[in-house]
Amino acid sequence: MLTGGPLDVLTGDYLAELTMLILGRDRLKSPELGYAKTFLRQLERSLALARERGVRIVANAGGLNPAGLADAIRALAAAAGIPVSVAHVEGDDLMPFAEGALTANAYLGGAGITACLRAGADVVVTGRVTDAALVSGPAAWWFDWAPDDHDRLAGAVVAGHVLECGTQSTGGNYSFFTAHDVRRPGFPLAEIAEDGSSVITKHPGTGGVVSVGTVTAQLLYETQGPRYLGPDVTARLDTVRLAQVDADRVSVTGVVGEAPPTTLKVGVTRIGGWRNEVVFVLTGLDIEEKAALVQAQLAEALSQVATADWTLARTDHEDARTEETASALLRLVVRDPSPDRVGRALTSEAVELALASYPGFHVTSPPGPAQPYGIFTSSTVPSATVPHVAVLPDGTRHPVPSPPIPSDPSDPVPPVPARPLDRAPAGPAPAEPTVRVPLGRLAGARSGDKGGDANIGVWVGSGEAWEWLHATLTVEELQSLLPETAGLAVTRHPLPNLRALNFTIAGILGAGVASAHRFDPQAKALGEWLRARHVDIPARLLPTHLPLTPEGTAP
Repeated sequence: MLTGGPLDVLTGDYLAELTMLILGRDRLKSPELGYAKTFLRQLERSLALARERGVRIVANAGGLNPAGLADAIRALAAAAGIPVSVAHVEGDDLMPFAEGALTANAYLGGAGITACLRAGADVVVTGRVTDAALVSGPAAWWFDWAPDDHDRLAGAVVAGHVLECGTQSTGGNYSFFTAHDVRRPGFPLAEIAEDGSSVITKHPGTGGVVSVGTVTAQLLYETQGPRYLGPDVTARLDTVRLAQVDADRVSVTGVVGEAPPTTLKVGVTRIGGWRNEVVFVLTGLDIEEKAALVQAQLAEALSQVATADWTLARTDHEDARTEETASALLRLVVRDPSPDRVGRALTSEAVELALASYPGFHVTSPPGPAQPYGIFTSSTVPSATVPHVAVLPDGTRHPVPSPPIPSDPSDPVPPVPARPLDRAPAGPAPAEPTVRVPLGRLAGARSGDKGGDANIGVWVGSGEAWEWLHATLTVEELQSLLPETAGLAVTRHPLPNLRALNFTIAGILGAGVASAHRFDPQAKALGEWLRARHVDIPARLLPTHLPLTPEGTAP
């Protein structure tokens, strides 16, 4: 990013829910730890170049110890003879918070970053701020926005959300990846204007693509309803307008902002207990019977374990030409408050069945010890109770006031009118020829985690396709296509301007990614599973290379 073209501010997002748990365990080992050490290694190669080019660096790599990271940066710069001023933001760490909590951090906004940059900082490091604050904070500094410039701040928050996962907005993890060369996608950048609008692009000559589709995919990632709540502003995602203004240039306009909530989200991690797993390989015939046999043989050993989950993945193929493709995987995951009950003794007992179980018995790895797993939960606290502090380059501690409370925060904001083609039809569509194909032949999807919940954003590229998607992909249809969501609370949010539906699925990830509750613990591929399910799609909406049979279905 520093060598590819002009840049004013370089940002870096280092904190995920799982990262906070890892940093919490580091801090238990030494109070001097708790920040992302990889950030320091990157600065060794880039700090001099950033200083030479006048690029400010803003990152949340401070984790649980932003003051410690700021001191380490000063030491690094002094040793290299690089004159830089360093500031940091703190106050998010709420420990001690609750019994059993390993970490507890409020999600701060960008106002502390703004204060540090206004004081002349070349490098600003923070603890837990919202991902988008890494962009909205510098934008507010650059344009001298006020806390109540809600529309401008909301535009910057949306730009920050597009940038926060790096190459996910330039072709990485993109549903339609076969349409572009995305082997080495370049990192995205946002050209932000004074009114809060922006253009998402990338440096010339870098790989990947910036399109309305790639930006839409990232806008839908790990979001919930149309209101994107944040500590500085609430951004209305249902007002976002995207347009392809040139090759690898997508404009983001029309974003409406509302006052932020009067509370801050708090992310809390805990050590949940101990886990272990064994993966049995079942080859050839009688797969179901082989799985039943090993489960019966281990039933007594597992009777004292808190939870034992079996999953059979039928990766086997009939009459397979290789042994691997003739095999299925039977996965046993055990969890317990005690490491002894799920330790090496248990996994050894599983492996010791080798000469007395199903034919062809083998496992994917030798017996292993129990490993701790984490739990992530979230709650809220009043914003006014969190001491948001910008520690300026000269050491001055600058308290950051909470955003002003609106006169009546309960007043509803009228919905923004959708484009005519984006409105759902008034009644049921007339019968027409359809093709039974995977949903992904028409729609893209992006999914991710929010604690124990997951979201799936689904979008299409035309007004006609949007009318069909809106009418067809109901909550009931989604649960039918994804049976694992049956019995869970699923909420659907239409986003007409993006021609998208956003679904939130409560509780599908259990206690969050660190608990490894599910095969796909962060729901990264949940959207791709949905795209692979077959539905009846009107033939007129599909690419013409899909032929029809006389019955109106695809062969």
